[in-house]
Amino acid sequence: MSGNSSGAVEPGVPSVRSSDNRKDDRTEVDLDALSELFAAALHREGISPHAEASLTLLDPDEIAQLKLHYLDGDGSATDVLSFPMDGAICPEESAGGPSTWMVGDLLLCPQVAATQAPEHAGNLDDELALLVIHGTLHLLGWDHAEKEERNLMWQRERELFEALRGAPERDPWSEQDYDRAAGNSQTDKAGGLGT
Repeated sequence: MSGNSSGAVEPGVPSVRSSDNRKDDRTEVDLDALSELFAAALHREGISPHAEASLTLLDPDEIAQLKLHYLDGDGSATDVLSFPMDGAICPEESAGGPSTWMVGDLLLCPQVAATQAPEHAGNLDDELALLVIHGTLHLLGWDHAEKEERNLMWQRERELFEALRGAPERDPWSEQDYDRAAGNSQTDKAGGLGT
C-alpha cells in the first residue's frame, strides 16, 4: 500500500501532507480523516495556517528501525513517533511577517495501534485518533516523563479528543493504562527530536 494525499482541510488550518508507505500491513485506515484531525488539532493548539506538518503510515518493521535508530530503542515496533522540526512558532511569523514552516513529522503504525486498541481507546479509529493527538502534542513540546507532566498532557489530550471527536469508546487515560504504558511504552519520544 502506498499513496500520497494533500490532507484536504478547511481553509485557515495548517496544511498536512500525508502518505501511506506501508507495504505489508493491510489495516484499514482513513488517512484523509487522520490528516484532517491532525490539522484541526494543530489549529486548536494555536498553530498558524501558514504551518505545515506531515503524517506517514508505516509498517511495524520500518517504525521499529526508526525507533532503534533515533531512540536507542530495543528494536520493537511502536505505535507513534513524532519528530519536531521548526517548532510551534515560526520566528519570522513572530517578527510580524507570515511565513510557512514545518512543525514536524508524525509517523504512525496502524498494525501496532490495532493490536493495542481494544485495551486502550477501545477501537482502531479511536486509537489512531488518540495517537494523532498525542503525537501532535509532542510536536508542540508536551511530554509525559514525569507524573505531573503526564497529568497535564492527558488532560489536554482528553480536551482535544472530546472537542474534535467526542468521547472514545474506552477511557485511555486511566491509571491502569499509565501503569501498562510505563512498563511497556508504546508511544516514544524520539530523543531530542520528539515523539
